[in-house]
Amino acid sequence: MSTATALTIWVLLAAGVALLFNGAPWFRRTPLVQRLAPYARRSSAGGVRTTVTLQQVIAPWLEQVGARAGRAVGLTQDLATRLERAGRDVDPAAFRVTQFTRALVALLVSAGAVVALGPPPATAALAIAGAPLLALLATEQQVGAAIDQRRRDMRAELPVVAEQLGLLLAAGYSLPRAIGRLAERSDGAVATDLQQVARRIRQGLGTSEALAEWAERAGLDTVDRLVAVLRLHDDAGDLGMLIAEEARSIRAAAHRDLLEQIERRAQLVWVPVTVATLVPGLIFLAVPFMSAMAQVTGG
Repeated sequence: MSTATALTIWVLLAAGVALLFNGAPWFRRTPLVQRLAPYARRSSAGGVRTTVTLQQVIAPWLEQVGARAGRAVGLTQDLATRLERAGRDVDPAAFRVTQFTRALVALLVSAGAVVALGPPPATAALAIAGAPLLALLATEQQVGAAIDQRRRDMRAELPVVAEQLGLLLAAGYSLPRAIGRLAERSDGAVATDLQQVARRIRQGLGTSEALAEWAERAGLDTVDRLVAVLRLHDDAGDLGMLIAEEARSIRAAAHRDLLEQIERRAQLVWVPVTVATLVPGLIFLAVPFMSAMAQVTGG
């Protein structure tokens, strides 16, 4: 191994250790003055001095690189929207720093394995280039899996939530009051979104606008239909009946999706059964065929 290669590996190792230590709470403890800065008066003469960490310096650059890499692999939505739909209360900059830290650790591990094992150059280059790429893609795949799981949970919870909203409205509750009550007394993916809707209403946003934000954030057709019905609360006379009809429609759609999933899994069950049946059958058919061919050819 040449001196330049060894120096490059040691520099990458030092950078990775620095990033890991920078993210550790016990190593990067925020000073008391900086922790009290948000509560200090802005009119003070001297002001409050704040320190700039390594994460704050590299986070904007990592966000740009991650956004370009996401567009290259076909991710059209921005990271903030995907994290919000996944139900993760994480800042996009902090997520990118964590993601690239894992990629750097994977690069260092693969480089150490290449130095220790000494594989062929092609294999070494593939290992060094593929390890960080796999780490980046694995993190993105975790976010995508969290989005899919949360959407499944919302589809399962929406019929019950819609029926409860209809009951509360039929009992005389206003729509903001009904949303707030469901957000306080229930849990789950839909309840988490309703808590944010109730919070936006308390902040002064209109009920229709807060519900429209929920529909855009969820990205589900069932939520779009329910929100379209709920936004009629100022015009419809009997909103409870409309919500009950929409709840039945959502439940029927969920039932169809469940039947489709059951049929798909039932078809997958027959694949190993078919293979296990065809292989012995082909063997038994090949024996008399080979015997007949031997008699015809005189072999």
